[in-house]
Amino acid sequence: MRRREVMTLLGGAAAGWPLAARAEQPEMPVVGFLSAGSRSEFAPYTAGFIRGLNEAGFVEGQNVAIDYRWAEGHYDRLPSLAADLVRDGVAVIFASGGAPSLRAATTATSTIPIVFNVADDPVSRGVVASLNRPGGNVTGVNFLAAEVAGKRFELLRELVPKAAMTALLVNPDSPTSQAEQRRVEATARDVGHRILVLNASSARDIEAAFATLVENRADALLVTVDPFLLRQRAEIAELALRHAVPTISFEREFVAVGGLMSYGTSLRESYHQAGLYAGRILKGAKPASLPIVQATRFELVINLKTARSLGLAVPQTLIVVADEVIE
Repeated sequence: MRRREVMTLLGGAAAGWPLAARAEQPEMPVVGFLSAGSRSEFAPYTAGFIRGLNEAGFVEGQNVAIDYRWAEGHYDRLPSLAADLVRDGVAVIFASGGAPSLRAATTATSTIPIVFNVADDPVSRGVVASLNRPGGNVTGVNFLAAEVAGKRFELLRELVPKAAMTALLVNPDSPTSQAEQRRVEATARDVGHRILVLNASSARDIEAAFATLVENRADALLVTVDPFLLRQRAEIAELALRHAVPTISFEREFVAVGGLMSYGTSLRESYHQAGLYAGRILKGAKPASLPIVQATRFELVINLKTARSLGLAVPQTLIVVADEVIE
């Protein structure tokens, strides 16, 4: 046999070795990341989820893959995105961005483990059997944003004590947003306060909602819990400032882009906890026996620069209890 033929044979064998080696390696598990939001807007929260996975021993691209599916605020896309993840055979699904994602995931599969983060009680919605022992294939984090809607309303009234009407920005497509609406309306009735409901489920609805707010002379605005409204936080903050409307929301990121005030739990921390749970499931834990994590710490954030622009004097009672004051 000629030397050239020998080298050709050896080269062919060497080319096959990496393929054989890879075949012996265990297949990398895939986490399906299902979100009602968008990649850019939810980057800070995604980072929290990845941090949780890392702490559980999983590094993206090394021993775990993440298949991201973004609905970009279009909730009607979520069922098909969830079905795609099921067809791809992911090891666990993280249903992020609230109730719409969770509903799509639970409809798509009753066997693949699902980790969620939602704003309201998953037991009352029939998602899990109990907080301590969820049962089935679902567990996750309840960051209780909807449950403290009444507190947000009270904080807004403390900031604007002479307000007679508060506008409520609601996404009619979001069950969480609607649940918060009912809570705020009940609290307002108890004190004889009027509520103006403004519906917004698309970007063009936001400006129209503010036009209605101005036309009806609402004194303040409360932004309800919803992934779409979170995505629109910069526009909402800008319009609130333009129309001189004191506004409270559920998440610090509203205040960071110029909003006046927020009260709620840390979404970044809820994503971090979800990442830890996804990691534990990848290691063999069963969702049925992982208790629902409930938020225990709530943060009040105030933007004093925005308050000054609105001509508002923030009461000292609010400043001293605030977890963060942005100058």
